[in-house]
Amino acid sequence: MLSFRYFAALLLSALLVAPSAFASHVHRSPTSGRYRIHKGRHVRHSSLRSRKPRGQQSIEPDRVTQIQQALISKHYLTGDPTGKWDATTVAAMQKFQSDNGWQTKLTPDSRALMKLGLGPDYSTAINAKGSNFAPQTNSDSETGSDDSGFVEASGVSQ
Repeated sequence: MLSFRYFAALLLSALLVAPSAFASHVHRSPTSGRYRIHKGRHVRHSSLRSRKPRGQQSIEPDRVTQIQQALISKHYLTGDPTGKWDATTVAAMQKFQSDNGWQTKLTPDSRALMKLGLGPDYSTAINAKGSNFAPQTNSDSETGSDDSGFVEASGVSQ
């Protein structure tokens, strides 16, 4: 009987010790907050914060002057162009974009710039010799109805 109790106690203690022996060790970073895991390695927070901002941060003053001149010619802005992207210029650009049914949160929109005549300049492109980049306009001969050709081709008499 003594050997059964001895064996049961030995088995019970082995079962209590076994899970901790087979458990994997989890490494935790220091609690001071100076380090952070980034792509599988510890990195100091200061190196994570020292990234340079990407993208365009502001509009060049010459470009702002061009936009203001175009908005003045379309009667969305009054006064003389200042070259500063101020609140009145932003409001005028947002009004122009909303009148055309475009988003107004991001200014200026590329479609709005193109409609103001400030789109990209392709005149110096390699294949631009002899090309006309002016927007196409309808001539008087093109404004007629194209229904006559459709009616004739369908064989339906009027």
